[in-house]
Amino acid sequence: MPEFNDFEAEERALGYAERYGSLLQTISFLISWPSLDRTARVVIARAKELDGDHYELLTPAADALAAKHPLAATLLLRAMIDFSLTRSRASRYGHAARHLRDCSGLAAKIQDYLCFETHDTYVSRLHKDHSRKAAFWTLVS
Repeated sequence: MPEFNDFEAEERALGYAERYGSLLQTISFLISWPSLDRTARVVIARAKELDGDHYELLTPAADALAAKHPLAATLLLRAMIDFSLTRSRASRYGHAARHLRDCSGLAAKIQDYLCFETHDTYVSRLHKDHSRKAAFWTLVS
């Protein structure tokens, strides 16, 4: 809201949104506000809750975060990759392969992975856990 001038009320509203129970609604709200710093903070803090089935929200959120918050963007992309591979959603393998390539590009921008796997470790784990998904690996290379 461009004419919203009450900073304290805005901060309270954004703080409430940040603590809201539904992670997907939180991400949706904060991305649309936009409050990318808060979105990144929420994604990193609640990464284990990410549901990679919601590509219609997570893909644009990852795109919005990529420039200034590459770790948060990576976590969103990984959630979609993991969902596609774990659930054997072959129809999404093309998107998952593109997301993995995007993660590779973002890796150079991430200085600290905090408690998360580095890109190389993540890819190694994917190879180990999903080595039989040849259709996916063909699209990656």
